[in-house]
Amino acid sequence: FSVLSLTKQQSLHLSFEAHDRLFFQQKDCETRNGEGCDSPALDVLLTDLAEVNNSRERANRLFQWIIHPVQDKSFFRENWEKKPILIQRQNPDYYKGLFSTAEFDRILRNNDVQYGVNLDVTSYTNGKRETHNPPGRALPYTVWDFYESGCSLRMLNPQAFSSTVWQVLSILQEKFGSMAGANVYLTPARTQGFAPHYDDIEAFILQLEGKKHWRVYNPRSEDEVLPLVSSRNQDEIGQPIMDVVLEAGDLLYFPRGFIHQGDCLPDAHSMHITVSSYQRNSWGDLLLKLMPAAPEIAMEEDVEFRKGLPLDYLQFIGVQNSEKVVDRFIAHIEGLLKKLVKYAPVDASVDQKARDFLHDCLPPVLSAEEKASSVYGAPARWGDGEALDVTVQLKGQTQIRLLGAGAARLCGDGDTVSLFYTSENSRVYHKEEPKSIEMKAEHIDAMEFLIHSYPKFVSVASLPCETMEAKMSLAELLFEKGLIHTAEPLTAE
Repeated sequence: FSVLSLTKQQSLHLSFEAHDRLFFQQKDCETRNGEGCDSPALDVLLTDLAEVNNSRERANRLFQWIIHPVQDKSFFRENWEKKPILIQRQNPDYYKGLFSTAEFDRILRNNDVQYGVNLDVTSYTNGKRETHNPPGRALPYTVWDFYESGCSLRMLNPQAFSSTVWQVLSILQEKFGSMAGANVYLTPARTQGFAPHYDDIEAFILQLEGKKHWRVYNPRSEDEVLPLVSSRNQDEIGQPIMDVVLEAGDLLYFPRGFIHQGDCLPDAHSMHITVSSYQRNSWGDLLLKLMPAAPEIAMEEDVEFRKGLPLDYLQFIGVQNSEKVVDRFIAHIEGLLKKLVKYAPVDASVDQKARDFLHDCLPPVLSAEEKASSVYGAPARWGDGEALDVTVQLKGQTQIRLLGAGAARLCGDGDTVSLFYTSENSRVYHKEEPKSIEMKAEHIDAMEFLIHSYPKFVSVASLPCETMEAKMSLAELLFEKGLIHTAEPLTAE
């Protein structure tokens, strides 16, 4: 293994001296981490993760596998939102099974892949980026003709078609607490599909096939550090701080705002998947939710916010009066802003962010055990001309828990409390409206108890409702919505 992590100031030249100084060698991995560098194949890992009893732990283990041998804590301390890191493994099969050109072809043949919606055809020649999307369905005949003509192919939402990508992203979204997305890029040898640009997401480039030459550049100014939106195509980008070739099994991470471009070498095509997260998930985005409500609350509760402005304030404040400094007026505003903090509805604003996140989420991928012990594995079926095994009954001693730590969340909205959940989301981004259930007052404490009990199973009888009827009605509702599963599969009465 080789791992290279750069500071913003470093300009990299991959001499043997630099390689020896900056790359993290396999022997270092063994001694520093206290364990070997071997890591399981993806299919083995996903099978093992299905046996893990806690969805948060699944997310931690999957992310650790993606960035192996770099340690999770080290990555978030040294690199996350700060600087790029390169991991070279000399193991072309490391990400095998995640996605491939064969799966790309299968998806084109078996699914309604639409140009501009699911697939982009692009080229970048002589400094000019072009998109070549015709209208309609992307069929193999035309797609592969574009590819043979030197065009790059970008699949915009592979999770809608690939069960493995869906599973990986559905696990990772719980690690980030923010939507995890992906694009797949297939580029012919000797070509480049995209102009230099920066993105508004944290980007993990996982090289799946072939190899690709990457150049990464520092943000050009403080204004472009951790930007809120992606850039247009860039021209004046300076000297790269990283100039490397990614081969199959390698990983490159860079934060939002770092300009980058990738081109294929003469001797190999390239396929990589970009896993992304943390789009519009900043402190400022939370404040945008919080601040509109804070003055309303302050005006209701504090007379200082209801007092009238000075009669003559228009005469000394504003653009046309910008040369006139009125310290007392500004100081009064500063004082009100300081007081405003205590009126800020932080819980409600975080709940708004949580609702947005749950709407963004992919639906969970259930293990065989979870499916068998939830509504998705209930024995009800049609047979012999009638509905069979329909009556499956929860009981007071039935042990239940949520299907995942992030499967549902209680959110307040005025006088009502609703349970937002992900189980009925689509694999296509925002194809469905946000899913929620307005909670009865008698169920709220029990729902909170169930959320905080995860990953432990608890009996229906232990739910803190006043009556057994209320306990049973909540458990039945959650079971029917696919939000809980039982410790043992239920059988028909």
